[in-house]
Amino acid sequence: MPNLAPRTTVKVAPGARSNSPSSIGGERGGGSAKAPATFILRGGTGAMAVTLTAMATLLAGCMLGPDYLRPKVDTPATYRFALRDAQNTANTAWWRQFNDPILDDLIVQALAANWNAKIAAANVEAAAAALTQARAPLYPQLNYSGQAGRALTAAVGALPGSVHDNFQLLAGASWEIDLWGRIRRQTEAARAQLLGTEEARRGVILSLVGAVANGYIQLRGLDAQLAMSRQTQAAYGESLRLIGYQFKYGQVSDMTVAQAQSQYETASAQIPLLERDIAQTENGLSTLLGRNPGPIPRGRTLETLIPPSVPAGVPSDLLVRRPDILQAEQQLIAANAQIGAARALYFPTISLTGALGTNSSQLSGLFTGPARTWSYAGTLAGPLFTAGSVSGLVAQTQAQQRAAQANYQQVIQTAFADVSNTLIARDKLNEEVLAQQRLVKALSDYSRLAKLQFDGGYSPYSTVLQADQQLFPAELNLAATRASALTAVVSIYQAMGGGWVDEAARGAPAPRPGQGPFAPAIPPAPGAVGHDALTGEAQSP
Repeated sequence: MPNLAPRTTVKVAPGARSNSPSSIGGERGGGSAKAPATFILRGGTGAMAVTLTAMATLLAGCMLGPDYLRPKVDTPATYRFALRDAQNTANTAWWRQFNDPILDDLIVQALAANWNAKIAAANVEAAAAALTQARAPLYPQLNYSGQAGRALTAAVGALPGSVHDNFQLLAGASWEIDLWGRIRRQTEAARAQLLGTEEARRGVILSLVGAVANGYIQLRGLDAQLAMSRQTQAAYGESLRLIGYQFKYGQVSDMTVAQAQSQYETASAQIPLLERDIAQTENGLSTLLGRNPGPIPRGRTLETLIPPSVPAGVPSDLLVRRPDILQAEQQLIAANAQIGAARALYFPTISLTGALGTNSSQLSGLFTGPARTWSYAGTLAGPLFTAGSVSGLVAQTQAQQRAAQANYQQVIQTAFADVSNTLIARDKLNEEVLAQQRLVKALSDYSRLAKLQFDGGYSPYSTVLQADQQLFPAELNLAATRASALTAVVSIYQAMGGGWVDEAARGAPAPRPGQGPFAPAIPPAPGAVGHDALTGEAQSP
C-alpha cells in the first residue's frame, strides 16, 4: 500500500523578470484556490519531491539565447539643415496653432471615428491576447475529465464472459518546467510584439492627424484657386463682351475677338478641373473622418491660416519620438528572443503531471468507499535525431534577427532623411512663396499697363493676352505654393514625432483591457510621455 503522507504543495508564482516559478511551500492539508496556483505531489517521501522541485526552480533561472542590447546607431549631432525659429512644441497639439476651429473639430472627428484607428486598437488587443497565450505554460495547467463505460470480457475456457461497468472522475494538473527559458523567451517575444503593435497604433494616429491637416490645407488651397479662376473668368468675360461691341462697330478685327475668346475659355476650362479636385479631396477627408463622402465645412481662408512653429530637437530624439523607430526596435527585440526559444529545443523538456479522483464499477459508489485514485509522473523528452529541424529553426531565427536589426538601422536613417527633407522643403517653399508674390505683383503691373496701352490704341490686344496668359497661372501657382508651404510644416511634425502623438491618441479608440486574471495590462508605448499638451499640466503616472 503506498504511503499517502506527507503531501508536498509546490506554489507557482511569476518572477519579476521572467515569469518563472519562484517560490516553494511545504503546506500540509488541502489548501485553498488562491493565487499562486498550487500543484500537489503525492509520493513515498516528501523530501524527494521537495528536492526535485527545488532543483527545477533553481534551473528555471537559466535562459538560452542572447539578451537584447540596442545596436549602436550612427547619430549625427545636428540635422543637415538648421532648425530655424524652433520652439519646444513637439509635445503639444500643434494643429491648434493654425487657429482654425474647423480644422480642430475635423481632427477630433477623425480620431474618434477613423477605421484604421479602430483596426489598430483591435490589433493591440490581439497582441495582448497572444502574450496571455505565450506565458500561460509558465503556470501549472489544471484540467478535469470524466468517463462512463461498459465492456465485455470474452470467455476463456470454462470461464464465462462477463460485463464490467466503469465510472471515473479525475482532476489533473500538468506543468512544464522551463529549464532552458524557452517559454520565457517566447513570452519576451510576445511582449515585444505587443509593444510594437502599440507603436504601430501610435503610427496610425501620427499619419491620421497629418493626413487630415494636409487634406484640409490642400482643400483650402483648391478653394483659393477656384475663387481666383472664377474671378478671372468673370473679368475675361467682361473683356470679351466689350471687345464684341468694338468689333461690331469696326474698331477691332475678328482676330482680336478670337484672342479674347481663347482667353475666356482658358479660365473656363480651369474651373471644372478644380471643382473635380475639390470634390475628390472632400471625399478623401470624409473617408478619414470615418463617414460616407460628403461636403467638408470650411474655416479660415488659405491666406489667414497661421503656420505652426517648427519643433525643436536633435537627431537622437527621434530614437524615442518616432513610432516607426520604436516599432522596429520592438520587432528586433522579439526576433532576438526567438533565438533563445529555438536553441532551447536542443535540450530536453521536463514535465510533471498528476491526477486525483475516483474510479468505481458502480455509479452509486463513485464518491463512497475505496474509490479514490491518484497518479503522478515526471516526463523527460529530448531530441536525438531531427534531420536538421532544430538547427534549421535556429538558423532561421538568427537570420530573422539580422534582418530585423538591418531594418531597425534603415528605419532610423530614413527618419533622419525625412526630417532633413521636410526642413529644406519648408525653407525653400517659403522662399518660393516670396518669389511667387513678387512675380504676381510684376505680372499684375504688366497686365494693367498692357490694357491701358490697348485702350489708348498704342498696342494690339495680343500684348494684353500675353500678359494675362502669364498672370493667371502665376496666381494659381502662388495659391498652390502657399498650401505646400503649410503642409511642409505638418510634414515636419510627422517626421519628428513626439508627445503630441499621445495627446492625439487620447481622442482615438483605445484598446480594451483583456478579460480574466491572467490577461496582461496593456503597457504604455515606449514613446509615450506623461504630459498633457492640451492643458500644459503634468500627468500623474
